[in-house]
Amino acid sequence: MEEPLDLIKLSIDERVYVKCRNDRELRGRLHAYDQHLNMVLSEVEETITSTEEDEETGEEIVNKKTRSVGMLFVRGDIVVLVSPPLRTS
Repeated sequence: MEEPLDLIKLSIDERVYVKCRNDRELRGRLHAYDQHLNMVLSEVEETITSTEEDEETGEEIVNKKTRSVGMLFVRGDIVVLVSPPLRTS
């Protein structure tokens, strides 16, 4: 590997984890990407995490919403982290 994007190149047609801004997480099969980290994913599971405060107790409540999407275009400027699949030698 010579450049950081080489690691992503090795992940084409593999399942990847993508952490995005605003507490969004994506897990899906990587089909394409470019130098801006725009990506096309399929078989996507999106998880959105939000927190709110209970008015009566003052406790923080964590809500997680999950949805499945067949095909998704991810704009690169929301990507925080891309994790390739675990490889064992």
